[in-house]
Amino acid sequence: MKNLVQIKWMLLLVVFSASAQQEKGIIGASNWLNNWTEFKPNKTEYNETNQILYGKITTNTTLYKKNTYLLQGAVYVTNNAVLTIEAGTVIKGDFDTNGALIITKGSQIIANGLETDPIIFTSNRPVKKAGDWGGLVILSDAPMNKFGGSSSLNFDLDSSQTIYGGINPQANSGVVRFLRIEFAGRKIKGFKDYNALSLAGVGNKTIIENVMCSFSAGNSFEILGGDVIVSKLVSLRSNGDDFKFTQGVQCKMDNSIAIRHSLYSSSTRSRCMNIISYEKKEEADLSKNLTNVVAMNCTLVNTTENLSSDIASGLVKEGIFIGNNASFTFKRSIVSGFNPAAILAQDVKLEASTFKKIKFEETYFNSCKGNIFVENSTNNEDLEDYYGNTSFFNVYENTDNKEMFLDIYNLKNNPDFRLKISKITASNSK
Repeated sequence: MKNLVQIKWMLLLVVFSASAQQEKGIIGASNWLNNWTEFKPNKTEYNETNQILYGKITTNTTLYKKNTYLLQGAVYVTNNAVLTIEAGTVIKGDFDTNGALIITKGSQIIANGLETDPIIFTSNRPVKKAGDWGGLVILSDAPMNKFGGSSSLNFDLDSSQTIYGGINPQANSGVVRFLRIEFAGRKIKGFKDYNALSLAGVGNKTIIENVMCSFSAGNSFEILGGDVIVSKLVSLRSNGDDFKFTQGVQCKMDNSIAIRHSLYSSSTRSRCMNIISYEKKEEADLSKNLTNVVAMNCTLVNTTENLSSDIASGLVKEGIFIGNNASFTFKRSIVSGFNPAAILAQDVKLEASTFKKIKFEETYFNSCKGNIFVENSTNNEDLEDYYGNTSFFNVYENTDNKEMFLDIYNLKNNPDFRLKISKITASNSK
């Protein structure tokens, strides 16, 4: 009887151990990237446009799958109107007029795609490239930390239509689900670059899940202020940051992935995650919320197959940047193939209050040239000692991506970035 009890406990330990390992990085009983994502969008053909959207949409409007739409210039959904987009609808951003779709404060977008029938935003050019058109912008009235509690986007847009911010953390801008945004992020001289998806002052009643941004010339996802809950976001080969958080956003993010490649990053610093509380400190009201991001079960991966030479050539940068006065929790996640894994801004003080705000727990640091550094410093011994404490259950390895993930170079079907359980060990050696 005693032996039977011991066997039961051993089995429970094995199950628990396997479960804990499976939870690192993106998770799922099956590959949730199947069906709705596209890893070769430049080779995907869509129908010719037969409907043009331009100017302002001021009444409740529905876009239908049977049509293919062209965004001619900046198209504003305004006057508290609701724009509904049927599953499977294709919308193209016009290259010549810098097409973009802006959901203004008080209006909503109901873009409720399906796994088998996603909604597509893409370029109208025959040969598509990053930055062909603007992007999708959603504005609302959740709090942010600029003085005055509101701001306007500095894109090439009508500033009266791009105001965001307020006092309603539960603001509802609608639903964005099973949606792809391809070749966006237009760069316009004299203005801030577009992002594929910009969320400004968006509240936590807005549903944002299963969204893929591919080949953006700006950031894939930029979240300015607000109180946001996001899940199953995919950023593929962004030229800018994959995920940028600023202006006091309170964000909960889970089961999301940034897929980088050395040759697609910009010459200036671009990261998987850029967490800052403000762009300009003099514009920030520090009595308001500072940026706080909690990221769970996320995978940040550089898929270059020449990692060592790319690092030596300076093509690989840090995976995560955390600015002063920002809070960040990174748990049950993976950072693979960066130089180093994470950098703290040089004005971040290494003291108890900082370690309460910046947490790395149950994280798999793989094939990174260094793990956590302070900006412009080559000595990270204090950080290594702190985050290497066994109580945090962080793991340090040097495993090839082909061995670490289930099937990440399969572009014939969809790649699988879930972790191979057998390849992660309980090591905490650095």
